[in-house]
Amino acid sequence: MLSETLSLPSPAKLNLFLYITGRRENGYHDLQTLFQFLDHGDEMQFSANSSGLVTVSPELKGVPLESNLIWKVAQALKERTGCQLGADIHIDKILPMGGGIGGGSSNAATTLVALNHLWELNLSAEELAEIGLKLGADVPVFVQGFAAFAEGVGEQLAKVEPQEKWYLVVRPDVSIATVDIFTHPDLTRDTPKRNWELLHKTKYEKRLRKNSAFTVPRG
Repeated sequence: MLSETLSLPSPAKLNLFLYITGRRENGYHDLQTLFQFLDHGDEMQFSANSSGLVTVSPELKGVPLESNLIWKVAQALKERTGCQLGADIHIDKILPMGGGIGGGSSNAATTLVALNHLWELNLSAEELAEIGLKLGADVPVFVQGFAAFAEGVGEQLAKVEPQEKWYLVVRPDVSIATVDIFTHPDLTRDTPKRNWELLHKTKYEKRLRKNSAFTVPRG
């Protein structure tokens, strides 16, 4: 649909609890977590073009286009489907990088959903999630678009309906790369697995807080 411009929200998420239950040979971690979406996030605009090129504006400071997750997921979609169309993508960015609220993964998922529509590819949500998973473990839940109890590396999703609450999200003036937390030697990686029926009745906890504190740059 070359004449259509599509505007979509790209919401933030919270991990209401997060437990690491193991580590795989490829470096990915098995986990159990509860994803909840927020009505707060970036806004993205998409239009298809016939040039075959994918543009992203504005440029992210210090991030080459080829390293931008939005561009990478668009290229992955083109490779998967053989689509020859391109896209011009604009993002009104308010979610912080390195904030742990899924900004990059959300942008990637929104891009998959938007381009699937504009390029008339007719892929299912499951197929889009499969593409997204190769670029980020959190992408599938954003593609599906519902609160979920997640296992595996985050791709095994069960739809749940946690109680709607108001959340105060505080952003300190620091940024912590996810990879730095998950590769930290003191990260707890052997939390026993529990089922949803037990977990959702237990006081929510994130076993990454201590490791996050270790990785914060000291002034």
